[in-house]
Amino acid sequence: MHSHQQAMLNLREWLESQIIGQQKLVERLLIALIADGHLLVEGAPGLAKTKAIRSLADAIEGSFQRVQFTPDLLPGDVTGSEIYRPETGSFEFQRGPIFHNLVLADEINRAPAKVQSALLEAMAERQVSIGNNTFTLPNLFLVMATQNPLEQEGTYPLPEAQLDRFLMHVNVDYPSAAAELEILRRVRSEDQGNINPPTPLSQELIMQARRELLELHMAEPVEQYMVQLIVATRNPAQYDEQLANWLYVGASPRATIALDRCARAHAWLQGKDFVSPDDVQAVAHDVLRHRLILSFEAEADGINKDQLIDTLISRVPVA
Repeated sequence: MHSHQQAMLNLREWLESQIIGQQKLVERLLIALIADGHLLVEGAPGLAKTKAIRSLADAIEGSFQRVQFTPDLLPGDVTGSEIYRPETGSFEFQRGPIFHNLVLADEINRAPAKVQSALLEAMAERQVSIGNNTFTLPNLFLVMATQNPLEQEGTYPLPEAQLDRFLMHVNVDYPSAAAELEILRRVRSEDQGNINPPTPLSQELIMQARRELLELHMAEPVEQYMVQLIVATRNPAQYDEQLANWLYVGASPRATIALDRCARAHAWLQGKDFVSPDDVQAVAHDVLRHRLILSFEAEADGINKDQLIDTLISRVPVA
């Protein structure tokens, strides 16, 4: 195992010691970091979502900014805006919070569509255009957006086409009873488990990990398997009549690219030098959850997206 791979595993271990009972969220954050994508995280309040990205920011070289999304937010509050300078008689662009390495977009579904699309456009284009000027976002740029599934009143759901910009959609569950007890004891004794973070990971190390992902060996049958999984969401009747009734819209080519990058990152974080079908299956739910649209029949049958993806994985043969 290379030293930088070891450094990343040390970081993971430290994050898990800080964010008790949320190993999956920690792993997904690291996958997004090395697969160079953004994360949509859904879960009830108080499940350490903010703490997770804040802790990650403490442990890597880079700047962090949290933006609380509210109904009165304007696009310029996220991207930045032009400020008039009377002394020079000209406008100057003042960079918004999005010009940081790690950005937490908290409760993204509480801001109007034009604010959401300003954020998502910047995420996709990796730049902000104001007037005739274009400002490039940092090379290391990860947005973690959160949604609270409980509040539907006065929220603005993200349009499906924009959801596709997120590499993964992660559901965060409540911790187990054992983890809950550990959290309670830690907070009560105010022993925040202050093991200091490992030496902050350099951005160069993260870029090196990204290069290595692309070089990981992926046998052709594994590639075929990934493509078949995605294609099956578009032509489900070939695999299963029930699947065809449940699926209204399948996944786009962006899903194939995301599945490839996430499976590679999953394998790399396991210290492997090749990608296997297990890696593809391990990330399939989070990659596909926000890219499929269920039919009315599925809703009527009480089928959720995770059950649909389970069925998909069970029906598509591993090459």
